[in-house]
Amino acid sequence: MTNRPPSEPESSQRTALGFDEFIAILVAFTTIGAILFWSLSRRDSSWNLNALLSPDSTPSGSVQPNQLLPSPTAKVQPNPVPNKVLPYSPPPEAVVEPTTRSFPTNSATPSRPVLPSVQVIPTQSSQPQTPVSSSAGLESSIRLSALPLVTPAKPKSIIPPPIAFNDVPNNFWGRRFIDVLSSRGILKGFPDYSFRPNQAVNRAEFAAILQKAFDQEPSKTAIAFQDVSAKFWATPAIDEAISAGFLKGYPKKTFKPQQNISRVQVLVALVSGLNLKAPTSPNQILSVYKDAKDIPTYATNKIATATANRLVVNYPNPQILDPNKVASRAEVAAMIHQALVKRGKLKAIPSQSIVRSPKISSELSQTSKPNPKGKLSDRGSSQ
Repeated sequence: MTNRPPSEPESSQRTALGFDEFIAILVAFTTIGAILFWSLSRRDSSWNLNALLSPDSTPSGSVQPNQLLPSPTAKVQPNPVPNKVLPYSPPPEAVVEPTTRSFPTNSATPSRPVLPSVQVIPTQSSQPQTPVSSSAGLESSIRLSALPLVTPAKPKSIIPPPIAFNDVPNNFWGRRFIDVLSSRGILKGFPDYSFRPNQAVNRAEFAAILQKAFDQEPSKTAIAFQDVSAKFWATPAIDEAISAGFLKGYPKKTFKPQQNISRVQVLVALVSGLNLKAPTSPNQILSVYKDAKDIPTYATNKIATATANRLVVNYPNPQILDPNKVASRAEVAAMIHQALVKRGKLKAIPSQSIVRSPKISSELSQTSKPNPKGKLSDRGSSQ
């Protein structure tokens, strides 16, 4: 056998591309060409790998000239934005690099200006919003503080108007006394808007009027009257009137709440409750009454004290006391009003029905007589 030289290696066979491979290559090249064409056509934007890689970076986008970059988080800065911010206008054909929330870096080239990092809260309004300046708020506060403060010279009265009772005419003698007490809630009328000024007042009703007029604290040791139950409507008022010294009971622990109260009993109760000092000459003071003999003995000093302190109101004749007459609602209103004037809670009302004692009248008349030197006497009233 003879040795043959090694045969030459056969060349690799080249096969022609199939239809599928040709379509794939064509699609790939078309896609690459479209991407390159799209990237080159956007001249006002550029690739920023740092923005894509950094999680805190703002999304890239085109920035038009004279437009501020909105903050993606839309956070309100603690310091207000200056009122007038003039954004930089880049020259034509200039490309502005998008910035992040951090401070501008020094990597920007001199040929590319960088906008100031100003964050503006985006709004839905179509009109441009101007940032609010701190100086504007300061100026508004100064303007408000510069306004003069207007304060009333006198405090407004909180007393409501009196009740317009349909049976108390304007020319009624006790109209002014009733108006003052009704406006303060001391006296009230009836559901039909009447006052019934001539109606009698019983002891329970008088105790209720005293309670509203003088507002006394109830006594801890109240008397358990046999004719006043604990559920009676006037029991608290009766207890206060007894503890303050205005009223007293009768023997056998009775109060007689339904008994009508007389004029002398009203005056004695007011003098006792106000603890007024008795005058030195009661008989001289009582001489002003034509019916002074009708005054009970136990009430002589009390009536003289009430007269000296102008608690007595007689109508139509001031010289007729009529002490044993049942007191009417209008008469009780007038005497309660005078007692509150004595305590300094109400202003005095001029009325011809208010009785003045002879002693007071004589001393007041002496103050109007000129002395020999042509001057008024300096003697004062004994009231």
